[in-house]
Amino acid sequence: MLSSYRQIFAAPGSLAFSSTGFISRLPISMTGIGIVTMLSELRGSFGVAGLVSATMAVSAAVLGPQVSRLVDRHGQRRIILPATALTVIAAIGLLLSARFEAPVWTLFVFAAGMGVMPSTGAMVRARWAHLYRDEGTKLHTAYSFEAVVDEVCFIVGPILAVTLATAVFPEAGVLLAGVFLAVGVALFAAQRSTEPPVHPAARHIGSPVILNRGLQVLILTFVSTGAIFGSVEVVTVAFTKAQGHGATSGPILALWALGSCLAGVVFGTLKPSGSMAVRFLAGVVFMAVSMVPLLLLAESVNGVGGLVAVGGALLVAGIAISPTLITAMALVERLVPAAQLTEGMTWTTTGLALGVAVGSSAGGWVVDAAGAAAGYWVPLTAGIFGVLAALAGVGRLRAGVAAGESALPAAETVDLER
Repeated sequence: MLSSYRQIFAAPGSLAFSSTGFISRLPISMTGIGIVTMLSELRGSFGVAGLVSATMAVSAAVLGPQVSRLVDRHGQRRIILPATALTVIAAIGLLLSARFEAPVWTLFVFAAGMGVMPSTGAMVRARWAHLYRDEGTKLHTAYSFEAVVDEVCFIVGPILAVTLATAVFPEAGVLLAGVFLAVGVALFAAQRSTEPPVHPAARHIGSPVILNRGLQVLILTFVSTGAIFGSVEVVTVAFTKAQGHGATSGPILALWALGSCLAGVVFGTLKPSGSMAVRFLAGVVFMAVSMVPLLLLAESVNGVGGLVAVGGALLVAGIAISPTLITAMALVERLVPAAQLTEGMTWTTTGLALGVAVGSSAGGWVVDAAGAAAGYWVPLTAGIFGVLAALAGVGRLRAGVAAGESALPAAETVDLER
């Protein structure tokens, strides 16, 4: 198993850009929860805190793909350094406004400014694609590794942000996120030897990649997937509190991430064949179906037994996450022109982020109205919408992949969808 991962890191510079990419990705999982924790402590209002965090998420959804579009046109280093500088300046403004009780509107202005944070996860994958575009098996393993890295980010990041904000000082979580971003991006940008060259066609492409019909299917499905993520987190926190063991929410959610990590590690060593579109649909279906036992157990088992049952159900549910996301990134790489790869990958992240915002809000509303156990109807409903979107669009995905492969040199179609 480990030999598969050793092979992808045999390329000079690969370990450096992947590890620095990990550092620069941590802020994505830290800033939202860090802002909520900081403002709830300093301003005493979860309502304002949630709205400010949502403002940053919406801004990132609007501005993030545009930053990545510039990356595709002008190169990673030329764009991510000024984008990071703007993000750090906005973060400093937010911290100062929160600390010195500036008018509430200033919080929203600076949170919106943080939306230009570059998507280094997409850029790391673009570097892997540049290295192994004609070696399908290695590229699959590389995408699998990065999916596991994403899971680690979303396990470690929120814990760091909340712990620092509550145990040190309220601004500590957001402050550390800014430090990680500045240091990580600077180190990542310094890896010049592995930076993909600007594609010759990049500066002549007028249409946004969002018009790609196959990519639209992935984005819509990812909105539903993100809604599963956001609602499960909120509802699980509420469920553990309702059972009188609120402190167990972190370990229980970690089981969910653990299931995904383990599945991603194993999936990366496999050599899947057949249709990527069908594999993606199967993953989305598994993710939706795995929400059913979660709902049934939460409504029927109470106390410590209920917590154990929900934890076990989440561990199994996590198995669907990484393989689905890995397959989705492979689909993007086939659906989108090489000159727009970073932008295309960023749009999938944008879909997830929007879904998380919607899912967390909907989960909170249902919990307040009908109780914690009933809140698990939200991820199940989101999963059903995801299945419908993927099922309706599987034909688009297959056609888009076939069209993409027909445009590739013969050497680049090895190990791809047949």
